[in-house]
Amino acid sequence: METTWEALEEKCRDCRACPLCETRTNVVFGAGNRNAKLMFVGEAPGETEDLSGIPFVGRAGKLFDKYLEAVDIPRDSVYIANMLKCRPPKNRDPLPQEQDLCVGYLRNQVKLIQPRLIVCLGRISAMRLIKPDFKITKEHGIWYDKGAYRMCAVYHPSLLLRDPRKKEDMLVDMKAVKRELDALD
Repeated sequence: METTWEALEEKCRDCRACPLCETRTNVVFGAGNRNAKLMFVGEAPGETEDLSGIPFVGRAGKLFDKYLEAVDIPRDSVYIANMLKCRPPKNRDPLPQEQDLCVGYLRNQVKLIQPRLIVCLGRISAMRLIKPDFKITKEHGIWYDKGAYRMCAVYHPSLLLRDPRKKEDMLVDMKAVKRELDALD
């Protein structure tokens, strides 16, 4: 485990552990407050993120920003990362072996940040971080205690672009995230 942000970022940028390194434009390491109490974890960068090197800046990211604003959580007060640091081709779901090779970077980020709350954005990260049989449609917004962290999952913003009927559920879940954040000492 790397003990400094600089060492971790450099190791991640130089990673050649899986074939995704061959097609990436940028490593999308993560962004935000490195002392955040609240961390959001998505699955993998999309095309806009790959081009910019910043997580959640495309259409789904802009929608996610609206939810943060709606519940009065400044984006610069949280840390946002993905399980994978490189974009899978055509934005396909991350393969289990890709997750296995990349999750160490995320674990290292969590250890450096030491957030109190971790919110998974979508089923892929929830299945990896909360429990393998996580069902996003049934378990979104439910809090779990996992070691030193309180964790839940909400719908991935890209799903909301495809299925706007779930937007109200997302707002309810984000209000619950804000309540949990406000309840921290």
